[in-house]
Amino acid sequence: MSNNFTLGIDASNIRGGGGLTHLVELLRTANPVLHDFDRIIVWGERMTLDAFEDQQWLIKYEISEFYSGLMKRTIFQCFFLTQAAQDEGCDVLFVPGGSYVGNFNNVVTMSQNLLPFQISELRRYGLTFFTFKLLLLRLVQSYSFRKSDGVIFLTKYAKNSVLEIAGKLNGKLCIIPHGINPRFLNKPKPQFSINDYDDTHPYHLLYVSIIDQYKHQWHVIEAVASLRKMGFPIVLDLVGPSYRSSLRRLKATIAKFDKEGCWVNYHGSVPFEELHMYYAKAHLGIFASSCENMPIILLETMASGLPIACSNMGPMPEVLGEAGVYFNPEQSEDIFRALHYLIKSPKLRDELAQSSYERSLRYTWERCAVKTFTFLATFK
Repeated sequence: MSNNFTLGIDASNIRGGGGLTHLVELLRTANPVLHDFDRIIVWGERMTLDAFEDQQWLIKYEISEFYSGLMKRTIFQCFFLTQAAQDEGCDVLFVPGGSYVGNFNNVVTMSQNLLPFQISELRRYGLTFFTFKLLLLRLVQSYSFRKSDGVIFLTKYAKNSVLEIAGKLNGKLCIIPHGINPRFLNKPKPQFSINDYDDTHPYHLLYVSIIDQYKHQWHVIEAVASLRKMGFPIVLDLVGPSYRSSLRRLKATIAKFDKEGCWVNYHGSVPFEELHMYYAKAHLGIFASSCENMPIILLETMASGLPIACSNMGPMPEVLGEAGVYFNPEQSEDIFRALHYLIKSPKLRDELAQSSYERSLRYTWERCAVKTFTFLATFK
């Protein structure tokens, strides 16, 4: 007869984005009892806890909003979380946010934010408070990873990037990619010649991502402007929230290349529940980021059955493989080359869309949950 164990999860710094999606999907698809965990206890803010479906084995503990912010969360971990996890009889403490400075035994952390570990990307922000915050986060997470009994990475690229900065880690290491929500799955549509489109029924390019320095939306706009000068009836749809300084740069770029507002459509932030509809209306997907840990948006684009023009940096080639046309996201001329190559060949678009769609089927939340709990169970 197997023993029953308790898993604690620190969600104190999980509020939105990919981190919240990961934890929501992990707990939704998990069957922890199969791994001898009869209780899972999660500590987090109310909005985070409300996102988790109620389960018989799930216990939610709300923490005060006072503990928001890096320093205050550190106080929470040192003086509250560790003791609370011990009092609850937790056998393993899982920290998906990656930062933990307490002294609980059997801690498994997770690397989900690669930006603090990419020096070339940090330079884009100059001498700002944001840069200082990322450098501090690098120190905290490097310490956390070195002290952890286990660390989960999302890609081989992310693992190598972190080890290069943090040095050798003493705990067990594991690579477990995220999954894709099934509602993004959409088999590839027939690909037609660009000559079948016109200004009344244009060819839609879609780039979903936050407007930020390392996402390079401005270079994409310049590349599309060059294509339109050649007479291609194409429009660019940009979807995602924004940082203020990056949004100013985006608007300035739009004003320069699309003065009359004819072909660049910035839709802003879109609810996650509606995002799949934008993919369904698009004809070709673009992903121009230069820094990613696990590019969920790229996975969504693949699952949506779109041909893809993709950044050649970070883990993108590891995820997309040979199922896309790559470019240097820092060079608008190279983005232009990749888009032109794809747009001119419906046969190539058809082959790559089918290939990337089939490749996306490897990434399921069920597989992620099984691999995660199998790994966590080794620390009981």
